Amino acid sequence: MKGDVGGKMVIKSKLKWVGLVGLVLSALSLFTHFLLARYSNTDEGVTEYQAITIFSWRPIFENADLSTTNKLYRRLWGPVRRLESLQPHAKPREHYAVPVSESNRYIFVRIRGGFHEIRSSICDAVVIARLLNATLVIPEIQSTTSSKGISAQFKSFAYLYNEDQFMAALANDITIVKTLPKSLKGARRKKEIPSFKVPNSQSPYYYLHHVLPVLKRHSVVELVVSDGGCLQAILPPDLEEYQRLRCRVAFHALSFRQEVQELATKILHRLRAPGRPFIAYDPGMTRDALAYYGCAELFQDVHTELIQHRRLWMLKRGIVKGNLTVDSNTQRLNGSCPLMPEEIGIILRAYGYSWDTIIYISGGEVFGGQKKLIPFHAIFENVVDRTSLTTAWELNKIYGREANLVDKYQKTPPSAEKEMKYEAWKTSGQRPRPLPPPPARPKSYNIEGWWGWVAESDNEPESTVIELRTNAHKLLWEAIDYMVCVEADVFVPGFDRDGKGRPSFASLVMGHRLYHSATAKSFRLDRKEIAKHMEEINDHLYEANHTWIKSVRNHLSKSLVDGLTEESKASKSLSFLSFPVPECSCLRSESTRPSTSQLPAALRVARSCPAWMGEGVVSRPGEKENDDDLDDDDSGPIGLFFRQTGGSSNRNTVSSGGRGGGEMMSSKEETQMEDQEEMEGGDR
Repeated sequence: MKGDVGGKMVIKSKLKWVGLVGLVLSALSLFTHFLLARYSNTDEGVTEYQAITIFSWRPIFENADLSTTNKLYRRLWGPVRRLESLQPHAKPREHYAVPVSESNRYIFVRIRGGFHEIRSSICDAVVIARLLNATLVIPEIQSTTSSKGISAQFKSFAYLYNEDQFMAALANDITIVKTLPKSLKGARRKKEIPSFKVPNSQSPYYYLHHVLPVLKRHSVVELVVSDGGCLQAILPPDLEEYQRLRCRVAFHALSFRQEVQELATKILHRLRAPGRPFIAYDPGMTRDALAYYGCAELFQDVHTELIQHRRLWMLKRGIVKGNLTVDSNTQRLNGSCPLMPEEIGIILRAYGYSWDTIIYISGGEVFGGQKKLIPFHAIFENVVDRTSLTTAWELNKIYGREANLVDKYQKTPPSAEKEMKYEAWKTSGQRPRPLPPPPARPKSYNIEGWWGWVAESDNEPESTVIELRTNAHKLLWEAIDYMVCVEADVFVPGFDRDGKGRPSFASLVMGHRLYHSATAKSFRLDRKEIAKHMEEINDHLYEANHTWIKSVRNHLSKSLVDGLTEESKASKSLSFLSFPVPECSCLRSESTRPSTSQLPAALRVARSCPAWMGEGVVSRPGEKENDDDLDDDDSGPIGLFFRQTGGSSNRNTVSSGGRGGGEMMSSKEETQMEDQEEMEGGDR
């Protein structure tokens, strides 16, 4: 018996060891699998492999292959040939003195506002420092200070931009330091240094005759910039070099910090992984912009009250003039309101983009919520944003280590005497009178969700620390979106004005694209013309005829080049960065390039490029000959606003926000229309 028992125990012991070895091997196998999935060997060594990533987007395409040689592809995605001669050139062209390294005058700038206002203000601050021959202290961004609840590992400017790159890129333009000298730090803490609250778009005269004398007396001045841009956009001709300095700051020196750049690069990699081009679309639907232009009635829900509340606030402070109640439909027909996502979706389909086109939605806020994007998602299948292309861990990584604000202010434990009184109170028996009700809990409202205070109060509640932190996060989100939009194959703005009537995020993106790659497609839509087109089919949005689609295509094609003229008139006087040409560009003239007569009048005055910029350019005369009639090509799907599934009838009704359905054209009718368009295009 004892032998049998001993044998059974030995067997059990062996089974335990076998199980333990199996668990260890399984763990090693899992570890090896994740290691191989994350890293791969290349010629340059071990590099991180980004293709295997867990995120929510799974693209759906009708055709696996996308031909890049046909006319339709070149019309939708190809470069704008008429702008090929325009090249970026922001280097100094005349005598340009090196900054004085021993300057004992310091300019300290505090900047308030959103992403586009911060970017414009930093460029202006650099130009002002150069103008006054002063040393610039790294600007302080008020939205990213430690009091806003952000990570302690970042300083204000470094939360968004790379300080070292900023200083190195402008070493030949101005002297930049990270902090004030010790002798002046104490004076700033005591608020003893002179401060100027600079209005928007001040002239160089203001700084030379008001700020400079004070700077000479005190050696330091503080500029508080709250309206975005503290220097006028159009400078006198003798200060043209300062315009190019603005370009060097905006397009070369202002580089986002490494973590933000890495995440934006990952998103671009994931967008291009399917091997297809993509569109970046910025709705531009912010509460302030809608309130400024009186577009409240476009929503007909609680958002209307929110917009009206903001407009009343603007009227009281003189930001906007006029009446509280404005006819939003009239504003929309005048082109003063943003184009709704549904309208953008319809005109893009009319232009020829298929339902499976990849579209990236940018912008920190789409006022009205996802409800306004439902029709857009119905028109296009592959609509994504930063949240669907990243994981929560990747987004949290760029924020750094942040304190837990919920537990930041913990209550002190009660004293021993109070504890004894509480215990005695619980065992004291019957009470002579009922206890008073507990104090009311403070109400909290979610800025991104239901605005409960609208129904209870005329005053908007003050922002909590968590909301201030979220505002700082939004700057990082917009930085990511900015990089993606600049690199996109096509950019479409829904609105290009902010809540003060000035160029917004979308305008800066179009200006950056115009500078770096003028041939990249950026549709500068005439909202008044688009509203007119939409009114024509208001009762049958998805049953547009051939004539209407053709007129929309002509308008979008013209907006690629002719829209530059309107942009230079409407935006450049308010923001130089929205239209940095011809000051920061040059014309490369070659026999195989389009002549300057094809350029808009606003671009013809650009100077010729230096000889070294023409080196290494490969001429492709055959390609030019084939692309001469791209603007006149009207091929592509007509009327097919939604994909057609097998077995379905030719008549499909699609619900989209309560608006009408659409009739699918038969393949025979489609072919006839395409043939007719090809004949008309050849005649032109």
